Amino acid sequence: MQQINIVISGFTPYDGIDVNPAVLVPVALAEYWSDPSQSVALSDDLLQDVSISVTTVTLPVSFANAWPMLLNAIEQANPDIVIATGLKRSARGVLLERCATNLMDAAKPDADNVIPPRRPINPEGPAAYWTRLPLRSILRDFAKHEIPAALSSDAGTFVCNSLFYHLLDWSAAQEKRILSGFVSLPIVNEQPHPQHGLSIAQQIAAGNDVIRESVRYYLQPSSSEILLG
Repeated sequence: MQQINIVISGFTPYDGIDVNPAVLVPVALAEYWSDPSQSVALSDDLLQDVSISVTTVTLPVSFANAWPMLLNAIEQANPDIVIATGLKRSARGVLLERCATNLMDAAKPDADNVIPPRRPINPEGPAAYWTRLPLRSILRDFAKHEIPAALSSDAGTFVCNSLFYHLLDWSAAQEKRILSGFVSLPIVNEQPHPQHGLSIAQQIAAGNDVIRESVRYYLQPSSSEILLG
């Protein structure tokens, strides 16, 4: 049985957010995939002989500390796939981030009460990186499971984007093929048919779709599944 290791990160509570999906969803996904029967229950023949291990890490909303903490978790878990998550308060549904830009341009302080100067994240790095996740197939699964979702051009210029850029910059330098990307989650809204936000159950289901399609793409890559436009 082939072993696939996954690291999923989230962020510590945000100001004014009592129920934080960027903590709850990764933890729920790790619990779900810790049950060996989940691999057996997969209907896709490609995934029948795959064992999936999910490790989570909760990061501070900090320019200085978020990436070092994620990198430490990556070095310990030796993952094949890394999925970073964050909260986008204005989102109607799940947002799949296409691009990480090489820019810090914060208008507010981070968790360390720091507003870094406007500058590149890596002065020697490219202007941007594209995601390495199979967005097309993930969106197909979202539609099948009636999970509101959309593509997002980038993760902004705050800590989420900084983490995303560091992650893709690191991934590009590895000899081993590693899939990595960023998913922005909406606020948790348990009201029926909400116009803003999604229930925690829908967000966990979305996370499972991201995992399944990413593992499937890792095992059988196809350029048609990387949807950038």
